[in-house]
Amino acid sequence: MSKRDLYEVLGVGRDAAEREIKKAYKRLAMKFHPDRNQEDPDAGEKFKEVKNAYEILTDPQKKAAYDQYGHAAFEQGGMGGGGGYGGGADFGDIFGDVFGDIFGGGGRRSQQRAQRGADLRYNMELTLEEAVRGCSKEIHVPTLVGCDSCDGSGAKRGTSATTCGTCHGHGQVQMRQGFFAVQQTCPHCHGRGKIIKDPCNKCHGQGRVEKTKTLSVKIPAGVDTGDRIRLAGEGEAGEFGAPAGDLYVQVHVAEHAIFERDGNNLYCEVPVSFTMAAIGGEVEVPTLDGRVNLKVPSETQTGRMFRMRNKGVKSVRGGAVGDLICKLVVETPVNLSARQKELLQELEESFGGKAAGKHKPKSEGFFDGVKKFFDDLTG
Repeated sequence: MSKRDLYEVLGVGRDAAEREIKKAYKRLAMKFHPDRNQEDPDAGEKFKEVKNAYEILTDPQKKAAYDQYGHAAFEQGGMGGGGGYGGGADFGDIFGDVFGDIFGGGGRRSQQRAQRGADLRYNMELTLEEAVRGCSKEIHVPTLVGCDSCDGSGAKRGTSATTCGTCHGHGQVQMRQGFFAVQQTCPHCHGRGKIIKDPCNKCHGQGRVEKTKTLSVKIPAGVDTGDRIRLAGEGEAGEFGAPAGDLYVQVHVAEHAIFERDGNNLYCEVPVSFTMAAIGGEVEVPTLDGRVNLKVPSETQTGRMFRMRNKGVKSVRGGAVGDLICKLVVETPVNLSARQKELLQELEESFGGKAAGKHKPKSEGFFDGVKKFFDDLTG
């Protein structure tokens, strides 16, 4: 490894602040990174030289030793094997050191931040009426909340956590294996950089306790199966005072005895007698707003659809109110008496003769098609 002056390597003065050193390192690391300079055989060594200078000059202990003794401070017998001169510069570290400051990632000297609490999901089943009109629901959610005895710190009231003596608050340690240096989470403080010597009796140093929270959830009108309602900060509490996660209420609308929803429209089947279907009349139809009368024209066939405007659903996302689509189903009478069967037989006979086709247009067309089908097979 080159023994050029480290300040000269980074192009900064000896009185340069850490921010200026980092800025110079980012610029030079990007300039000499081997992946960007594959045609330059010296790029790898230049990159290692820049990275080594950065690691020493941004570590207060190493910087003080270098300023006093120069490169001799890191030769055998100097700073020791825990982070000495010429540390294994992994080309991949550029993404942790350069981009870590930008996107919040931890460089090897940064202390691991307390973890934000986990997000939670609560499955809520609603009736169609509740989903369409909106409502308020009270739910009970088992979760982890911040300990009120220690205010989430994990330390007994009146005490506080101390800096880890193994990693000196960095949260990570470096282990040497020959030329390479392996960075890993500090086994003593588990990456937190601090040690709780006198833990809270209630949470046992965790900063969180289990609790079932009771929450009131406002369901907006028009929600449907698959929609989610986010309750910010109502998830699990974060570690050691870190922000809590969010609670997501997952909506499922139960099947309805009458209506079926498709988007903003509602569908339902309306049974009518074959007499009403034949001669016409009115039938009472249910809607979510009450009952309305539907006029059934004479000679209505089963399966005919009738649209009732603005009797559907208004989506939670806005837009026009949907419609109610009614499908008429002609009902065949059952449990007939002898006299009723006799009357039906007389009615059937009255449809006979040459005029039968005009009373049964679908039957005539169907059987004509069947006859043609078999004629084509035998022909």
